[in-house]
Amino acid sequence: MCTGNTARCLEILLALLLPPLGVFFRKGCCSLEFWICLLLTVLGYIPGMIYAVWVIVKVDSDRESRDIYEPLA
Repeated sequence: MCTGNTARCLEILLALLLPPLGVFFRKGCCSLEFWICLLLTVLGYIPGMIYAVWVIVKVDSDRESRDIYEPLA
């Protein structure tokens, strides 16, 4: 279907248009990140958008780098 980079680009685009939707596709609706993003978007669109992009870009890159560089033994 789509590669990881294409999916991430689509999620960032969704996060710019409707911030909680981008976080929902990355983390799911029962995650703490989604509810924080929803709250920030209700309080102000720009903080919700910034947080959503940060969650999509930064949080997953930390997990991916841990998976790649984790020792085998």
